[in-house]
Amino acid sequence: MIDCTNSLLPANPTRPGVLIECDPSVKAIILKYDEERHDYIVEDLDDDRHLVIKESQLQNLKLRLGKDLDDKLMQPDESESE
Repeated sequence: MIDCTNSLLPANPTRPGVLIECDPSVKAIILKYDEERHDYIVEDLDDDRHLVIKESQLQNLKLRLGKDLDDKLMQPDESESE
């Protein structure tokens, strides 16, 4: 889901970040999360797969994504019940 590099990027010296690579659909979810409170993203790299995430929020982001994606997978598809 999210592939993190082991190195911290000096995107902003006061807020170190971690470069992540993810599917475009997961990136869209992260961008939506960040619109709420600007908790996660240091920099949106202008492509479909890469973001620089606040190092301090990486674990929280992984947990939130995991929970939300699990919840979506557990919901029955409405088309199957018809």
